[in-house]
Amino acid sequence: MSSQQQSLFGFPEQSTPNTQGVKYTGSKLKLLPYIISLLPGLNVTTILDGFSGTTRVSQAFSQLGFQVISNDTALLSKVFATAFLTNKKDPKKYQDLINHLNALKGYAGWFTKHYGGQDFNGSAVQADGKKRPFQIHNTMKLDAIRDEIDTLQLPEIDRCVALVSLILALDKVDSTLGHFVSYLKNWSPRSYKNMQLEVPAIAINAQDNQVFQDDIFQTLKVVACDLAYFDPPYGSNNEKMPPSRVRYNAYYHLWTTVIKNDKPSLFGSANRREDSSDKVSTSVFEEFRKNDNGQFLAVGSIEKLIHHTQSNYIILSYSTGGRATAKELREVIADCATLVKTLAIDYKKNVMADMKWTHQWSADENANQELLFVLKKR
Repeated sequence: MSSQQQSLFGFPEQSTPNTQGVKYTGSKLKLLPYIISLLPGLNVTTILDGFSGTTRVSQAFSQLGFQVISNDTALLSKVFATAFLTNKKDPKKYQDLINHLNALKGYAGWFTKHYGGQDFNGSAVQADGKKRPFQIHNTMKLDAIRDEIDTLQLPEIDRCVALVSLILALDKVDSTLGHFVSYLKNWSPRSYKNMQLEVPAIAINAQDNQVFQDDIFQTLKVVACDLAYFDPPYGSNNEKMPPSRVRYNAYYHLWTTVIKNDKPSLFGSANRREDSSDKVSTSVFEEFRKNDNGQFLAVGSIEKLIHHTQSNYIILSYSTGGRATAKELREVIADCATLVKTLAIDYKKNVMADMKWTHQWSADENANQELLFVLKKR
């Protein structure tokens, strides 16, 4: 299934598969048409999505008929990838399961205690002074549905379909800015709605897609493909911004808890999982330190990533707000690959064009562009 999406940049409309996901920092939903536009002319049948997030890119590649290998360290990504990439059943066969879960009577359990709040004339600030991400009528449904999923002892794909349905439904009734490190002071209009599960927009996958939940460098040891798409979680290049280790495992800690249903120890005003604390190590691609030569360690990680990838082509997504400069990226790419094409996408100015290598990303010092590099491995 696909939809015609109008190009933001005056380019011809492109057919882009419909995908599903939650609100997610760094989502490539808007970038999908431009990623797909780079594929014609490349002899590709198998694609690795190395940092798959909520799997929007993996879903699109799969719907276009490619065999997809999806990898991410996040449990959320594994569950989404399992549901969307490995299903072999008619999606209609999941309707009875979804109907059963929707019919459950809610009750106040662990999720309601820690993440459910009452409405105080529009305010989400509770008696304990904390804000909550969901209204209590929806967390009561969450408690009942999540416990029932475990009770049913479903096959793994069925379990993942049920969890994806639950997460997508919760995402439609939250009172957040899209993450779970802070919540809105006043309830969002959508939080008053009653949560309703639906069968996710999954398909019968003709290809034998694969799902990994591992460090990318471990996955690269066992995976060979025609093309690899990489969108690492780059750190900011703002020297005035103090380094932070609050990353995706913290921003989306609640989705991890919904999946595990492990009732973990919590801390802080947002009731975060203890294992998402700032003491937890961050990704090497977000590393803020420099080596003895003055190069960001994150840049060295990009070089290592390109070097160890067993593929003919690589599409590398990069934001000009990341650690690397144009000169540094040019040098690491030149070491083991040939640059075939580069697209620079400026959403603020609605500009998209082939980018020529310069020592600056743009004449505008404040420009924040998404870059797509097509590389051919040597």
